[in-house]
Amino acid sequence: MPVICIANQKGGVGKTTTAAALAEGLSEHGKRVLLIDWDPQACLTITMGLNPDNIKRTGYDILAAIISGKKGPSVREVISPTSDPNISLVPANIELAQAQLDLVAAANRESLLREMLRDVRRSYDYVLIDCLPSLGLLTVNALNAADEVLIPLQADYLAMKGLVRLLTTIIHVKEKLNPALNIAGILFTMTSSRTLHSKEVIEVTRRAFGDRIRIYKAIIPTSVRFKEAPAAGKSILTYAPRSEGASAYRLLTEEVMKNETG
Repeated sequence: MPVICIANQKGGVGKTTTAAALAEGLSEHGKRVLLIDWDPQACLTITMGLNPDNIKRTGYDILAAIISGKKGPSVREVISPTSDPNISLVPANIELAQAQLDLVAAANRESLLREMLRDVRRSYDYVLIDCLPSLGLLTVNALNAADEVLIPLQADYLAMKGLVRLLTTIIHVKEKLNPALNIAGILFTMTSSRTLHSKEVIEVTRRAFGDRIRIYKAIIPTSVRFKEAPAAGKSILTYAPRSEGASAYRLLTEEVMKNETG
């Protein structure tokens, strides 16, 4: 029952798209998946068909209760079902932004998400955490709670340069907080097979990191379908199941499952 954190401090690289698509890919193989929306923008919550404004309880309610020492809801009480019976969701809304401030003075502030998940992680085959585009305390909590980090990386030079900062943070968390944390792999997203730039970024990244970090064979293409799917409250696998993007995420799913079985 691995906990996989999907992280990159750069926004717009496909973290939420990857979390939703990977969850549905795993569901197609009969796996039970718990999604954690750990971003105040609540994009994963929206993608899974829920309206953040109508949600009464979110992960923030659990977190706030732990920080204050008061009795609050359990994770099981906050979990929302989705249209896929194999996928459950701990939703988010804008209130989670307050957690960045609440955590500053909290005891064990880097370990609260790990504490939250302790009682539920064994009920699922996979737990996927969709992180916000930041390397602040919320993301550190996600890294500390995870077994692995999956890094979506846009095939863009500036995105590649920012990878070093993320890797530094992962190393710090591994050394100081979570020795069991590993990098699951780098996933190229938003790529265009027709541009030399994308090809060069992929090649440079493989040369620089390929001997130390898994780089997934799956490469996610640029497609307007990825923008349309969340508006319909669906992942790409449900919205456009025969698209090139859906096929790429199914390949990623197979790679992730193969990695877990050795």
